[in-house]
Amino acid sequence: MLYPVILAGGSGSRLWPLSRQLRPKQFLPLTGVGTMLQETLKRLSPIEHHAPLLICNEEHRFLVAEQLRQQGINDARILLEPEGRNTAPAIALAALQAMEVEPEALLLVLAADHLIRDVAKFHVSVGHARRLAEQGQLVTFGVVPTHAETGYGYIQRGEGQGEFGFQVKRFVEKPDAITAEEYLAVGGYYWNSGMFLFSAKRYLEELECFQPAMVKACRAALGGASEDLDFTRLDAEAFKACPAESVDYAVMERTERVSVVPLDAGWSDIGSWSALWEVSERDAQGNACHGDVMLYDSHNLLVHADHRLVATVGVEDLVVVETKDSVLVAHKNRVQEVKQIVERLKAEGRSEQSNHREVYRPWGVYDSIDNGERYQVKRITVKPGAKLSVQMHHHRAEHWVVVSGTAKVTIGDKTSLISENESTYIPIGQVHSLENPGVITLELIEVQSGSYLGEDDIVRLKDQYGRC
Repeated sequence: MLYPVILAGGSGSRLWPLSRQLRPKQFLPLTGVGTMLQETLKRLSPIEHHAPLLICNEEHRFLVAEQLRQQGINDARILLEPEGRNTAPAIALAALQAMEVEPEALLLVLAADHLIRDVAKFHVSVGHARRLAEQGQLVTFGVVPTHAETGYGYIQRGEGQGEFGFQVKRFVEKPDAITAEEYLAVGGYYWNSGMFLFSAKRYLEELECFQPAMVKACRAALGGASEDLDFTRLDAEAFKACPAESVDYAVMERTERVSVVPLDAGWSDIGSWSALWEVSERDAQGNACHGDVMLYDSHNLLVHADHRLVATVGVEDLVVVETKDSVLVAHKNRVQEVKQIVERLKAEGRSEQSNHREVYRPWGVYDSIDNGERYQVKRITVKPGAKLSVQMHHHRAEHWVVVSGTAKVTIGDKTSLISENESTYIPIGQVHSLENPGVITLELIEVQSGSYLGEDDIVRLKDQYGRC
């Protein structure tokens, strides 16, 4: 049986300000109706497969769980990494878990943030790769290049293996522009997609040969794992002792049993704003627009407006991205340097690096509408049946006004129902909780006042999501 393994880590910093540390690109709807993760899961549909296994950072666990729920996927396993150790250990964990169920399991390893336009061709390539994997080969998918790209590593093919694929002659690092042109002219080179199909058993055997310490650490991390709601938490100490290395360096570039299957299916890793422009629908002037956008005498733009009108006059080759709290303007040829802005934000401790103004929680979302000295205003949305933690604050009081729905509010030992246009007050230091007992979404305005209003002034006493 085929076991889909979805690698859902990563920060997507080159797509800031839309992609941020706590809501990176794999959880955003960049190219379709669903998010990148949801589109990845959707394209598995006609393939007969076992329940998927997702590997993600602990801070993204509720995003993953909610997006699975929206897709109607209830049997997936979500493995939480206490910290990222690159792709080789992540795949080793998946292989160990799959072999607990089926010793001859085949792993289809996919990134959560890739675009594939022609899903039918993708399925054909998966079928070819499966045949080679059943013969003991470790298979990588090589994307048929459409231009001389310098942002990807390349795979040079060797001898053919029937109609299914080729032996890998060599892996090569990201080339300069001249070398990339040579690869395209000569032929027989593919972009390294970072997607794989192989036997779990074969992968572990090869990894044991080249990186025995990695396999040992992964076994220990799983051996000490604990179950928490829908998640499997690894033993943090054991996993942090694991060497950090990519699957390419750890195994694929060292094993003799590696094959490449060509993939000509409109693939992109959406690694930058210019890459998103290339795969987006464009008007006659080459402009790709999202949201409320008005253009005059403008050419070859990517304009993404989230919350207000964005207008341009007499410009070309720009990326303009507007969110509730940030605006990016960059030349299309220099968008790789956006990560320099992200690094500066991080160094200065600014929240725009990690959070959007809207912050998602397992119970819903809050939007920081306004703030100033000693006050902050939030719009809080609570899903039906959800409940915030039982908590208190040392430095702030809160006023709640219900906008829609019904709130079940507990303050101290008193519980009451608060309906639309009604309000309540929580003094400093008072234990309290908020719940939506109804079947419609609860929305309320929260006004905080006090000497310190940071999120770390939340003292959780009880929480159904395991965050205490």
